[in-house]
Amino acid sequence: MTTDTFIGLGSNLKDPAAQLARAVSGLAALPDTVLIAQSAFYASRPVGPQDQPDFVNGAVWLRTSLPAHQLLDQLQAIEQAHGRERLRHWGPRTLDLDILLYGDQILDDERLTIPHRELRTRDFALQPLLDLKADLTLPDGTPIAELRSQCPDNGLRKLPPADYP
Repeated sequence: MTTDTFIGLGSNLKDPAAQLARAVSGLAALPDTVLIAQSAFYASRPVGPQDQPDFVNGAVWLRTSLPAHQLLDQLQAIEQAHGRERLRHWGPRTLDLDILLYGDQILDDERLTIPHRELRTRDFALQPLLDLKADLTLPDGTPIAELRSQCPDNGLRKLPPADYP
């Protein structure tokens, strides 16, 4: 059985757009997983500490037969391969991969919360999801487009394709 899942990507260190492009390649190569689509990339101010560079964010739509926790393990392995260090909460990072949605599942345990805990308030996650699937909804039926229209502005700006590999 396969599940449609949506992964958020973010980076603000070491050529962020290139980090995201390489991450997309890594995600496309995951076992038992197919890359359906990739969003545009967006730049925005950081959430949390402002003494760091702006972020570049995007999202991918995957179809996978990996269970959610195995998928999380795979995402963390890709982050580690990109030199991810967890030095401070909401701090700078080479790569951040988050499971935003995993089918219509709702999960909340010590390792994983789906839908992503902060999804409703993050324009840099919601807009890429809309790029991928305009009629996407949360498991409770809330349209992503409705959440996006109510979301605080974080200086989101779409990057032209020439700005990323």
